[in-house]
Amino acid sequence: MKTFKTTLTLIVTLMTIMTTNAQVSFGTPQKINDNWKFILADPENAAQPDFDDNRWRTLDLPHDWSVEGTLNPSLYSCTGYLPGGIGWYRKSLNIPKDKSGEKVYLYFEGVYNRSKVYLNGHLLGERPNGYISFMYDATPYIKYGEPNEVAVRVDHSRQADSRWYTGSGIYRNVWLVYANPVHISEWGVFVYPESSSAKKATLKVETSVTNSSDKAVKLDIVNELYTEDGKKVAQSVSKLSVSQNESNKTLTSLNVKNPELWSLDSPTLYTLKTTVKRGNKVLDQTETKTGIRSFTFDPDKGFALNGKWMKVKGVCLHHDGGVLGAAVPKLVWEKRLKELKEIGCNAIRTSHNPQAPDLYALCDELGLLVMDEAFDEWEFPKRKWLEGWNVGTPGFEGSYDFFEEWSSRDLGDMVRRDRNHPSIMMWSIGNEVDYPNDPYSHPVLDGSAISQPMYGGYKPESPDANRLGDIAKRLVKVVKEYDTSRPATAALAGVVMSNQTAYPGALDVAGYNYTENRYAEDHKTYPDRIIYGSENRHDMAAWKAVRDNDYIFGQFLWTGVDYLGEAGRWPSRGFNSGLISLANVIKPRGYFREALWSDKPFAYVGTYPNWRNRDYKSIDAWQIWNYNEGQNIRVVCYTNAAKARLMLNGEEVGEIKPYDDETGVIAWDIPFKPGKLEVVGLDKDGKEICTDVIQTSERPFALKATTEEKIVDKDKGLSIVTIQVVDENGVPVSLSDDEVSCRIHGPAKLLGLEAGNPSDMTSYTDRSQRVFMGKLTAYIQANGEAGEISVDFSAPWLKGATVQIKAE
Repeated sequence: MKTFKTTLTLIVTLMTIMTTNAQVSFGTPQKINDNWKFILADPENAAQPDFDDNRWRTLDLPHDWSVEGTLNPSLYSCTGYLPGGIGWYRKSLNIPKDKSGEKVYLYFEGVYNRSKVYLNGHLLGERPNGYISFMYDATPYIKYGEPNEVAVRVDHSRQADSRWYTGSGIYRNVWLVYANPVHISEWGVFVYPESSSAKKATLKVETSVTNSSDKAVKLDIVNELYTEDGKKVAQSVSKLSVSQNESNKTLTSLNVKNPELWSLDSPTLYTLKTTVKRGNKVLDQTETKTGIRSFTFDPDKGFALNGKWMKVKGVCLHHDGGVLGAAVPKLVWEKRLKELKEIGCNAIRTSHNPQAPDLYALCDELGLLVMDEAFDEWEFPKRKWLEGWNVGTPGFEGSYDFFEEWSSRDLGDMVRRDRNHPSIMMWSIGNEVDYPNDPYSHPVLDGSAISQPMYGGYKPESPDANRLGDIAKRLVKVVKEYDTSRPATAALAGVVMSNQTAYPGALDVAGYNYTENRYAEDHKTYPDRIIYGSENRHDMAAWKAVRDNDYIFGQFLWTGVDYLGEAGRWPSRGFNSGLISLANVIKPRGYFREALWSDKPFAYVGTYPNWRNRDYKSIDAWQIWNYNEGQNIRVVCYTNAAKARLMLNGEEVGEIKPYDDETGVIAWDIPFKPGKLEVVGLDKDGKEICTDVIQTSERPFALKATTEEKIVDKDKGLSIVTIQVVDENGVPVSLSDDEVSCRIHGPAKLLGLEAGNPSDMTSYTDRSQRVFMGKLTAYIQANGEAGEISVDFSAPWLKGATVQIKAE
């Protein structure tokens, strides 16, 4: 489609289809996560229905076996020194006799990786990609009224197949789906724009229906749109004929007067009810959440949402939850996303793969834009560091071996699965596949435009970078087959090299990773190219390259949250560049970002010893005010105020200083004296508009435990408990590293204890963990029974704490 190329703007208006039953968009889905059998081994004949699995472990899904393993320096740094392997899952399903004549499907939201699914000994299919959702028709092998044995083999024996932690196993939800032989196709409802404004929106609704019966059918397709308070605002009825054992689709319009637009501040969602009828009989029905909004992309002006020009303030996110591995409950992502939005973030990038359905649903609900990404590598493997990030000799396992066969299907399934989320603004077909000499090369690498020592110069024996253009064209064509309403993009790592190929020209929007110095030159050379920062550093210069140039519409920081894998030399669990720690704690650089991105008056005070009287102004200064008397301490302030002053025990110790637009940090050097340290933000007229205070703490005295989730659903409801070490006066003790133990009384279990310390390589499968910076996070999950839950936290020589939770 040439719309993105031949006009200066792209205007997109979208609605979303998100079923109330996760991603299953038809029939009657039932979640079947409970009581699976599991073994971390590869026994013979495990797919056979009469196989004896009585000695296997019984567990509930989602499940990640890697995070349960032992951190070991003999394993690989790229995936966090945790193991892979081969595992099997089995479950017995009773399909009632009265379901005979219905279709039966198995839907998996994600299995890492190289999975094979069997039913009653028959192979239903295999899916090598560990991030893609997939479904199999189980009907031919169902025994109605009898037990049916599902077996899943998961092969993650190629343990170093990623540059970051992936997890292993059935780490997302699994669904059993019953459906009439005539039903809505998988991901078969798509709503896309024809026009949109605050006065009126006209929406096209595409509905695909599958007829697996042996007779042609004539159907009525009813689409009804409802507001959040249940008022019907639009309806259409379409006729559709579907031949036997085929699919067909219909296209209709919905007109909405005075629509409430989905926006970042007001993410209004509608409900779309789609019904398939044959005469008066309802054959299938689904309800979905829906949002209406418009996008504009312009090579000179940047990006607008609903006609309002704005900057995309984004972060990159991997999919793990620290101690939880890849099996992350929705509430954890909700907490993290709310914290990111509090900081001022308005967009996320799913780096570098499709993520769990829960994440997109939350972004719809909370008002966060999404760059949805498919691949980190294409036809050749990238370097996977085994002994530490950028250390030693790399490995080259990966997903490249199935890319040619599966990539079009994987990408198409990602787009079809996710295309109805109003939060999604772009489809990304790849990340850094053009990194010079990893693996592609080009003669331009011998030129002066690229630093030869960094990339090693042109390597003619390496794959030709011109291949990138052909692959990109194919992948973009796949995107357009299923959605022409959003731009296709990619994150370019070697834009100087890629500019010599057809790769950037195949994209609607070009993402630049860490190459802010190319913005002005490429904007001038390629005036129709829409450019943004797809992966960026946290420093002020990288932000100013966006802030001060209208034609750069945004950036995505690396990263929003710390993540497992891509670790340094042992001891190191992962990468800690996040705004938020693995324990869901906002870090100093998170508050630095809030000072840059927030619209509300904000100030933060942090400190560190200034041993050598350097002028360096750190964005990683923790809130500590415990040093030796008279020690030279650098105090820094992150603020969006025009100026700030520093107070100690009520007296001014740091004169008023203006905001530093070069670093974004105001700094003072003062001798340490215990007490209360306060920074005061002032507007240009000297009026106080914001403050922040830290205080000298005494010795650790007690644990303080708090949770927002005091009442949880008995069916695996989650409570996230924060434990803080405090002194006798209740002041947080940030320097504490006390070991805390957890004991639960009542119908719940401990999912894990996470402190967020990237170098703590002790066991994460027991009931004890050392705090980090005085804090610890505990995940408590109800086990299916109603009742009172008492969770006790204790530490040697400290006063313990208890939280009460009710499961109902």
